Amino acid sequence: MTFPSPLGMPLRIAYCINSMEGGGAASPVPAILEVLRRHGAEVRVFALTRRDGRGMAAIEEAGFNVTVRNGGERDHGAALGWLIRELHAYRPSHLWTSLTRATLLGQLAGLRLRLPVVSWQHAAYLKPANRRLLRLTRRLSGLWIADSDSVAALTAERLRIAPGRLMIWPIFRADPDAPRATACRPGMTTRIGSLGRLHPVKGYDVLIEAAAKLRAAGLEFELIIGGDGAEREALIARARDLGLDNVYFPGFVADPRAFLSDLHLYVQPSWSEGFCIAAHEAMQAGLPVVASVVGELRLSVRPGITGELVPPGAPELFACKIAAMLRDPQAMEDMGTNARDMVLDRFGAAPFEAAGRAVLERLASLSPVRGSAASPVAPRSPDHGTTISSV
Repeated sequence: MTFPSPLGMPLRIAYCINSMEGGGAASPVPAILEVLRRHGAEVRVFALTRRDGRGMAAIEEAGFNVTVRNGGERDHGAALGWLIRELHAYRPSHLWTSLTRATLLGQLAGLRLRLPVVSWQHAAYLKPANRRLLRLTRRLSGLWIADSDSVAALTAERLRIAPGRLMIWPIFRADPDAPRATACRPGMTTRIGSLGRLHPVKGYDVLIEAAAKLRAAGLEFELIIGGDGAEREALIARARDLGLDNVYFPGFVADPRAFLSDLHLYVQPSWSEGFCIAAHEAMQAGLPVVASVVGELRLSVRPGITGELVPPGAPELFACKIAAMLRDPQAMEDMGTNARDMVLDRFGAAPFEAAGRAVLERLASLSPVRGSAASPVAPRSPDHGTTISSV
């Protein structure tokens, strides 16, 4: 079934995202766009900047056009002008935004062009300036989509989004054909891994401290932390200072499924998370997860059943939970099986499709925005001193 726009025409969606950086918010985009297309919407992706560009290939391979601005991350006035020109040429019926910068600029562009705006909310944590800006502009998005139950609760509380304007579409679509990890057997070295950008919020310094405690306890293991980021050299140096010759940093992981299926245990020591796709992909691979009690992980990681939960910033507790896993490979294997069953049931193709369809039905009912960029309700343009921070 296809959904017409309020003007009676098929939906034509401009999907605006911060960047084409690999991983993060770009990784689930093809699956999301495929649902929109299956229900009759035409979709084109607009990225405000390129960054590493690693997110483009999967979107283009799925058959979607991507237009990327040749600009930076702080030239907000130029980015807004570019977006308005591109939207004017594309003539969408709706504007869909993802992440803070794209949302704030998209809201202004939607107001200028009288387009209904729907906005993703992914972050469990927002910088104070971003939170204030989004709270001020929240009514410029006719519909808000949270990527998980946990983010929906935070969005309602922190941005003061009314329940009738907030829906949930979990951004992870579990795949039963994803490769499964091989269980750890006697004589094998347990391979512990994590996957994400090397940023302080991911807590990899905590994981390295935990690894040192495990090594001091005489436990044998390898720790592989996949991903790139500004903290790479500092993390490598810390592991070296602690004498950890069993900790590896392979850099950007082009094939997350292969990376995860080569592990026996997954660890996510983050200080803050929204949905955390990597941890759910690990469970999809049949891995137990030891994770911080943050974001959706507090709901998906069930202590003693699919893994273990630890307060963020607690290397001693992380080491304790990991050590218990290393000493009981059978329990580790059983929890991994439970984790896979859980994500396939909760986040399989059918619930993913149903949630997307419900969002699309609601989106189709949104009316064009009244007013213009000169309206008294319009927020101040980023050209005039507003700072938009990265999420």
